[in-house]
Amino acid sequence: MMIKLTKRLLVLLLVVACNFLFPGITVASANNFFTSPQVIFTSFSEDTSDIIVFSVDDLTPQERQKLQAVRQRRNKEILAVLDSSQRTQLAHELHIGSNLNQALEALNLNSEQQELINSVIEFTNLKLKGIFSRHALLDSHK
Repeated sequence: MMIKLTKRLLVLLLVVACNFLFPGITVASANNFFTSPQVIFTSFSEDTSDIIVFSVDDLTPQERQKLQAVRQRRNKEILAVLDSSQRTQLAHELHIGSNLNQALEALNLNSEQQELINSVIEFTNLKLKGIFSRHALLDSHK
């Protein structure tokens, strides 16, 4: 139990440290769980110059596998934060067609859970941005 708490605090500290040390880095957020065509917003502003558009078909099998691994890790870490009744409610919300953000908003999360989940999502978005950046770099060399 102490190891899990330490890991969570380390992730939270890492995200906060990255935000302070690299304020110019924008955070990527996925739109619609990667349904084709894809749009990834790399900033929260209305400026559309930072939008990356791609299709899942453009990704290599290795990149798709990395995306799947990142999403599975995110889901596992989110579930670790929730209690059993919240997991059941989350599963129900997802089953009726809500996306992950809508399902998480429907849960009655305390502030600590909300902070941990936000940290997990921010860290996941950074990983996704890395995958998409490498994909864009590989495409520019072709």
